[in-house]
Amino acid sequence: MAVQKELFPEPDPVAQPAHAVADPTALPASLPGAPVWLQRLSLFILVLFCIYLGVLVAVLPWWTRVWDHNMFVQARPMLAAVLRNGAVRGMISGLGLLDIWIGISEAIHYRDYRD
Repeated sequence: MAVQKELFPEPDPVAQPAHAVADPTALPASLPGAPVWLQRLSLFILVLFCIYLGVLVAVLPWWTRVWDHNMFVQARPMLAAVLRNGAVRGMISGLGLLDIWIGISEAIHYRDYRD
């Protein structure tokens, strides 16, 4: 009978370059990075999503027609008492502003990773 070779052989530890251990964020030389257009497109979608979601979360607690008069909140009176508190509304709006900040920060600190 023939002996089957190992499907995923262990890499030789001596053959790995020394700089691979020094920079954990660097891609291995054998793996190509994503094209620049794809990196920029994914950044645009991420920033758009963060800003849209942040504005929604920041504004929604103060929109009383939606926040106070929906079936989910009206079915749970104890939750409604908590969600009508101004401090809770402010904390939720703060999370929305934080999400907007994350989106803008991602756009400002963007760098292309080229091969």
